[in-house]
This record gives sequence, structure tokens and C-alpha cells, in this order.
Amino acid sequence: MKKIFSLLLTILINKQIFAQTENYKAKIDEFQTKYNAGKYDEIFHSFSTEMKKTLPFESTNEFLKSLKLQAGKIENKEFIKYEEETYASYKTKFEKAVLSVNISLNENNQIDGLFITPYKESATLEANNIANVLSRYPKEIAQIVYSKAKDFPNSTQLSIAVIKNRKTNYYGIIKENDSIKPIENQRKVFEIGSITKVFTSTVLASLVEDKKINLADHVDSYYHFKFKENTNISFESLANHTSGLPRLPENLDLSNESNPYQDYGKKELENYLKNSLTLENKPSKSYAYSNLGAGLLGYTLGLSQKTSFQELLKKKIFDKYKMMNSFTNSQNLGGKLIKGLDINGEIIPNWDFDVLFGGGGILSTTEDLAKFAAAQFNSKNKELALTRRPTFDISEKMKIGLGWHILKSENGQNIFWHNGGTAGYSSSMTLSTDNKTAVIILSNVSSFNPIENIDPMCFELMQEIKK
Repeated sequence: MKKIFSLLLTILINKQIFAQTENYKAKIDEFQTKYNAGKYDEIFHSFSTEMKKTLPFESTNEFLKSLKLQAGKIENKEFIKYEEETYASYKTKFEKAVLSVNISLNENNQIDGLFITPYKESATLEANNIANVLSRYPKEIAQIVYSKAKDFPNSTQLSIAVIKNRKTNYYGIIKENDSIKPIENQRKVFEIGSITKVFTSTVLASLVEDKKINLADHVDSYYHFKFKENTNISFESLANHTSGLPRLPENLDLSNESNPYQDYGKKELENYLKNSLTLENKPSKSYAYSNLGAGLLGYTLGLSQKTSFQELLKKKIFDKYKMMNSFTNSQNLGGKLIKGLDINGEIIPNWDFDVLFGGGGILSTTEDLAKFAAAQFNSKNKELALTRRPTFDISEKMKIGLGWHILKSENGQNIFWHNGGTAGYSSSMTLSTDNKTAVIILSNVSSFNPIENIDPMCFELMQEIKK
């Protein structure tokens, strides 16, 4: 599932000229050896101080694990060139893909830049050969979409909803035969990944408004056993990622890359909670994004009401907001479902979730998500307002409510945002209740795709519709 740090951060410090090329050869060789051996901590320790601060070990570790899951080990590499005298570029053959691995080093021979992109054999494949056939869309929107979508694989689809002045417009695109073309796909179904967390928190908020749960209540009270070391975890801390739980449980087997969450059920979760639960931070004192926490939240909400979380979700949200094309699994969707693509543009199986569903299991359409976004503008929807209330300050520029990340715009207004991603899909959703505007993007672009353009497109479109 998608993380707040999308794939791997690019840091390029343009303060050195490449003089000692042997340093780069040694460093890329070292990277290959440690990457293949799974020694991600040693790769992290080769980073510069600035890069370590910007990309903490948890994010580095997760990215490299995800990269190996999708692309496999590095088989060989070939130096290509120095780009703009700032970094060295290597054509790198992984087991499942050919990618460009790019690094820059500081004067202490530490990595201060690392980013990975699809490898292109020739500059002739650059964007000017990708036809833009979006003339029926507004010029500014068409250009933003085209500039971000041109590098994705053929068969990529993006489904975009834009809400402004109480009106929703849809912009669908498909990349076929090296052309970006319009397509009507607002009722087509995509995995929405971690945007599910907003819905999980909304179910919590609904139960709070119904006075069936308090945010400060401990989730462990709904289990017939004590959590390891009598750990107490509140509902609120699960919804705002301050529980201290790790990103994933240590007994989750990620070797099933085509469906990693499918076999993680009640037995596995209870075993983790009783025997392996470890808090990485003191509860309610720091923010640490956790798929485990969101999954535990959803599962516990179901227990609290003596039903499944999926049934609660349908009743509390899908039915209430008439989201008729939103689903809790990918079965029997037929032609409604847009197939997800891996980093090579090949069709990949959909993910299935059991007890961790609340972290990323929903499938939906831009039409349905637009209904949910528009409902945020109605003050009568008390449970939605509760999810948008700040509960923790992450930084000077970001807070978190229940599920929603809250960004501060240049004019001081709050922007509510979440993204999502699975092996075959990426998504992004942002809205402003002050301006009653929203942008939603669903795509079948793998969240492991080295080109991260879905979030930038979402924010750029949001800026455009404010004009």
C-alpha cells in the first residue's frame, strides 16, 4: 500500500563535479551487493546526513523491500552517462524489469541522491513522440494530465474527477499506441489502496457520533485476551497513526507478491497481538504511518458492533452516500473492473484483504468518490466533520485528523489529502472545504512504478481549479 513517502525520495545536491569515477563504480557495486542480500540498513548507513534526515530508515527499508518484491534482485548493470554533472546513471537489469538506477555522491563519498526510473533505450522515446489527443478537454487540464501521464506504460488508464462551483467534471484518459486519448471511465472500478484509511476512520467517526464508541476507548477491550505486555491502544491513535505500531506486523508473509494480504487472517492477527506486538514509539507522542494500525482499527470496529467491518462500511458509508459502485472485493466485477498493471505494464492480479482490510481494501470509482468528496461540504454530515478535525501536529505544514492528512495552503486554508497504492494501482484525493473544491485521481499505475506522477498531478490540478 502506498506510503506518505512515495517510493524513494530524490535528493540531488548540485555542488560537485564528477572527478573520481572509480568512487561511483565502487558505490554502485556495493549497492547491488547489499540490495541483493537484503542489507537495507547498510545501504541507509551509506547515505549522507541530509539524506538520512529526509528519508528515515523506515522509508528506505520499505522502498527497497517493495522494489525487490516487484522487480527482483539486480542481475547486472551498465554505466550509461553522467547526467548534467550531478549524478551517474546505470542501466540496471533486475530479475523482472530493466530500470535506470541513478546515484550522486558528496565529497565524503556518501550517497546524497538516489532515484530509480524506467530505462529508455533512446531519447527518441521522449515525450514529444507521445501524441496528445485530449483536445476536447480544457487546455490547462489537458496539459497537466498529458505532462504527467506521458511516461506511463501503454494501457494505463486515469480516471479523474474535478469538483468546482458545485459541479463535478470527469476526465478519463488512456494511453494506447503511444497516444494519450480521452475515455469515459468515471464508473470504472479501481483499487483505491490507502484512501481506504479515510473510510475506516469515517466509520469510527460515525460510531462516535452515535455514542457507541469514544475516541479514547482502548481497542484491546474488545478482545478476549490481553495484548502483549498489557499494551493499551486507543481508537484515535490508530486513526491518526500515533499508536506506535509498526507499519506492518512482523508475521505478515510478503513473499506472496501477487496477493500479500490475502492469507493474513484472524489467527495471524491474534497471534501477533498476544505474542509479538511491539510499539516503536510512545503512543500519542509521534506520528508513524501504519497499515497495521488502520487494519486493526477496521477489524476492531467490526468486533465492537458484532459484525464484519465490511458490513459496517457498506451500511455507514456506501449506502448513506449512494456509492453504488464501491466494493470490498474484486470478485464478479466483470467489465466494470480496470485491470491493474505492474511496473512493466503487464496485468497483475488484484489484492485481497482479510483482517487488514481497513488499511487498503476498497475498490471504487471516481463517480462514487466524488459523491463522498461532495458530502464533505455539507455541514450536516457530522461524522465527516469529525474526521477533518486536527488531532495531531506532524510538522509545521502538516497535521492529521482521523484518516485525513491536513496540509496548509499558501493562503492559510486547510487542504485535506490522502493517497493510495497497491501493486497495480495508484490514487490520490484532495479537497478544500473552504473553496468546496476537490480533485480525485484513480489509476492502474503500479504504486511501485518509479515514476511518481499521480500525487503531483492531483495537487497541480487542485491549484488550477482555484484560479
